[in-house]
Amino acid sequence: MVSIEERYRYKFAGSIPWHDEGKAVFAGGVTHQTRFVSPFAIYIDHAAGALKYDVDGNEIIDYVMGSGSLLMGHSPPEITKAVAAQLSRGTHLGGASTHEVMYANAVKDLMPSIEQIRFTCSGTESTYLAIRLARAYTGKSKLLKLKGHFHGWHDHVIADSGQTYGGVNESVLNDVIVAPVDTKVIRKILSDNDDIAAVIVEASGANGGTYPLPNPNFLEDIRDMTLNKSVIFILDEVITGFRYSKGGAQVRWDISPDLTTMAKVMAGGQPGGAIGGKSEIMQLMAPSDDFEWDMNHRVAQAGTYNAQPITAAAGIASLKAVSNGVNHIADENAKRLKDGINEALARNEVVGHAYGVSSIVQLSLGVNCNCDREICTLPYDVIHSSMTEEKTNSLRRSMLVNGVEIAMGRKFYVSSVHGKDITDRTLEAFDQSLKDIRSEGII
Repeated sequence: MVSIEERYRYKFAGSIPWHDEGKAVFAGGVTHQTRFVSPFAIYIDHAAGALKYDVDGNEIIDYVMGSGSLLMGHSPPEITKAVAAQLSRGTHLGGASTHEVMYANAVKDLMPSIEQIRFTCSGTESTYLAIRLARAYTGKSKLLKLKGHFHGWHDHVIADSGQTYGGVNESVLNDVIVAPVDTKVIRKILSDNDDIAAVIVEASGANGGTYPLPNPNFLEDIRDMTLNKSVIFILDEVITGFRYSKGGAQVRWDISPDLTTMAKVMAGGQPGGAIGGKSEIMQLMAPSDDFEWDMNHRVAQAGTYNAQPITAAAGIASLKAVSNGVNHIADENAKRLKDGINEALARNEVVGHAYGVSSIVQLSLGVNCNCDREICTLPYDVIHSSMTEEKTNSLRRSMLVNGVEIAMGRKFYVSSVHGKDITDRTLEAFDQSLKDIRSEGII
């Protein structure tokens, strides 16, 4: 029997020389740590809708979707038209522009908690700026984050995020308190420490909802606790923003954080992010007539490409589509896929389940639970142990051989263009992949 890896090497042979060249020019061979697939990365040539095509011409149904940023699939007409129109009018205007004002208002119209906003170029920059603002506003230094929650790759949020610690200053780590998803523990930490500036939380739960929070109650409890302790509540909506609902997780569950961090869907596939929140906090970035205050207390932010016209045009078009209900279509597509995966698991007598909120579908193999298939109620460690590296690597490779790419071997970012035909093809590939990895003793 031909192994999955042998089929992979044969089908994607054209990527091998590109991967070899990538190893020569990039540290680690790729430009994002999740883009490597063992034994070599697949090199993509172009994409459209729900499909992308590699250098061998293979057609691949895509559920990576720009790491979750493409709610309407690749190159949706609304966004490509807006970007094309702006290209001839200037890609960088080097000053304040009407684009950034319209972009800001498009965000504010969807998220009522945001009184003022500043744009960045990524989710990582957004959380970095939010933490700096919280420290400046409170005069406190410590940050409380949750176990496994990912808020980018900068030093202040890397503790217990699944990333390595190379080059991180220990003094920065000492200012971070990591808590389990347990409101009693968090309440005690807040009571025992009077130097906590902020609590930052991934709205969906760790890793974009792979380890879900018991929402909405959990976020409601965090909001109440931080208000009582005069601690800034930073809600990280980089993944959930404008996906979990038109106004993100906070509108879906009626939460009003002090600061919100955003990226991905809001930028329509372009490099962009933002931070927004209460005016009294955001105003710490505004210059004053007091030179001493400006030099020693004002929160500085630069950024050559903040809200540059191309990103603003794409973002405005993306948020207009969100306003018009594109989320509902993506959610329906995700439910069809999720139900189909659970049926395939049962049909193949494989223990496991698919779950997830809105248009993100998560997968665990080897464990089951009695959850509502939206928010999995299994403990963090059980979910973590259910999808070993061997399982995720094997499933990712097998799904690719069968014509589908899933994020990190266990996650489906579903878009509005993943219609019934695409879903049916995906489920055929999933069914075959279960058989493939079972034949190799993985499950």
